Amino acid sequence: MITISRTFTVAADVEAVLAYLMDFGNTNAWDSATRHTVRTDDGPLAVGASWHNTSKILGVTSELTYTLQVVERDRLVFAGRSEGATSTDTITVRPVGGGSEVTYHVELEMHGLAKLATPVMRMEFEKLGDETAAGLTDALNRLTSAA
Repeated sequence: MITISRTFTVAADVEAVLAYLMDFGNTNAWDSATRHTVRTDDGPLAVGASWHNTSKILGVTSELTYTLQVVERDRLVFAGRSEGATSTDTITVRPVGGGSEVTYHVELEMHGLAKLATPVMRMEFEKLGDETAAGLTDALNRLTSAA
């Protein structure tokens, strides 16, 4: 299993951060591996909402279906599944100063033959973790300038 976690602070308040991150479709704006993410259901953003995500990592395109599993006052959990991998993305947000501290934690398990690539994928995900934290910090800080 690959586990990556990044913690960073942003100027936006907890409510704005959680509202933005609750829509997994926003990965289009801040996840460098994401090629596109599209909502696959209708209705309000709530537990059970789902998205189809297409990403490209190390030249390989992967497609996962993500479902919003947990919505709490300070935490969101998304579960992504495909034949080749299972991903659990947990986002925790707490107030700090005039903004928020965000912890983005990913647990990725490769399945089948893809499991053989776990050591290489671990190194790539460490790099992607840094890129994602930077992209997400920029996107969340823009929420305060848009308000």
